[in-house]
Amino acid sequence: MNEFLDALTLARWQFGLTTLYHFLFVPLTIGMSLLVAILQTCWVKTGNVKYLRLTKLFGKIFLINFAMGVVTGIVQEFQFGMNWSNYSRFVGDIFGAPLAMEGLIAFFLEATFIGLWIFGWDKLPKAAHLATIWLTSIASIISAYFILAANAFMQNPVGFEINEERGRAELTDIGAVLTNPVALTQFPHTIFAALMFAAAVMVATAAWHLKRKQYVTEMRTALRFGLWANILGFLGVGLTGHSLGLVMTETQPMKMAAAEAHYNTSSGYDASFSLFSLGTPDGLHEIFSVRVPYLLSFLSTGTFDGEVEGINDLQAAYTEMYCGDAASTLSCPSDGMFTPIVWVTYWSFRWMIGLGLLSTLIAVVGLLVTRKKVDLDRLPNWVWGVAIWSAPLGLMASLVGWVFTEMGRQPWIVFGVMTTESAVSPGVPGWAVLVSLIVFTLVYGGLAVVEFKLITKAAKAGPPEIEEPKQGEDLDHDQLAVVY
Repeated sequence: MNEFLDALTLARWQFGLTTLYHFLFVPLTIGMSLLVAILQTCWVKTGNVKYLRLTKLFGKIFLINFAMGVVTGIVQEFQFGMNWSNYSRFVGDIFGAPLAMEGLIAFFLEATFIGLWIFGWDKLPKAAHLATIWLTSIASIISAYFILAANAFMQNPVGFEINEERGRAELTDIGAVLTNPVALTQFPHTIFAALMFAAAVMVATAAWHLKRKQYVTEMRTALRFGLWANILGFLGVGLTGHSLGLVMTETQPMKMAAAEAHYNTSSGYDASFSLFSLGTPDGLHEIFSVRVPYLLSFLSTGTFDGEVEGINDLQAAYTEMYCGDAASTLSCPSDGMFTPIVWVTYWSFRWMIGLGLLSTLIAVVGLLVTRKKVDLDRLPNWVWGVAIWSAPLGLMASLVGWVFTEMGRQPWIVFGVMTTESAVSPGVPGWAVLVSLIVFTLVYGGLAVVEFKLITKAAKAGPPEIEEPKQGEDLDHDQLAVVY
């Protein structure tokens, strides 16, 4: 019973579940705002009403998702004070800085310009109104950067010093925090992943209507546009992912070792990429694996003969470094283990890659089967079914990617500085965390149903009916101010 009500375990579950739930909305907000801005730009430049109709349709999906994202995001910051007060007290001076910037700069910009975009259709000039959606999109991207900068400090702490008298970390260089190499590589990786998911939602919406032969002109455009955006997003994810892997190997070698079930330090031929591995229950020894020679060396160091440290050697080195006589008690786990759960890290890394690759392969095939000369009416229904049901693949890849990022950092909440077990609130009993976990799960479950129904209802409703203006005329205010 005591294990079941362990405050640390429950707090980790609560934060993990609410974080992943919040991230259901983040990539769609970032990616869809960008796609909507591009569609509206096409309308302003060409005057073609189909782009305006698509802007209205996917703009509505964006707004529904944005509202849900704001609600769930607020809860995240409250958890730091409730369940993780030791962490907040110790690193709040550093961690709070980028979060404050996100709220005061990015979120206020986003909230201001999204309001102007919603209510300014029939009040602002076309160019000014177009600028509002672009500024909304840019603000959402800036917001993501500040959040990722805060997270990057947990992965690779920089720009601080420990105040021994106060027993806390204090900010010394905000520039170092904001230009953390982990943040600089993680940021484009996250943005391109967001583009992939938003594009897949656009493709699924178009496929649903094309299956029913509705709004064919608009939906064919949306389909092709979404497929190309998905592929572009994947190319960006791949390129930035390799850069992120190099930085991760340099800053968190244990995470890379666990991601590959790489137990012993090796280089060149022996530093091989594991396609499949089985290890001992303690996660310290390999039993069987299928490997590609040289590939891990290239992924980790950028060369085919670079050395990659193994789990066993890193465990020994970390024990001496963080559990020695001069080490802080905050940096040494109670069980002395510095290895994350290998099977979680190993498989989440592969599911991240596999799901993203599958989403893009479907997009490539989709471009081939829907090329200009193909009669869409003659395509079998299962083609549209694949396009619809593949929509969550990019999101699932992002979610397991975050599981890999956070679980691979364990046992630390701030790498090399503070363990997760020392960060939990000391005065919060396990039963209190359990009650809030159950409540959050039930409420979030209900909100998820509401979100899904609202978005699917908006998607199935299709674009609003807006008539093509006569030659030499422009759309009147009533047509522009279609209510969302």
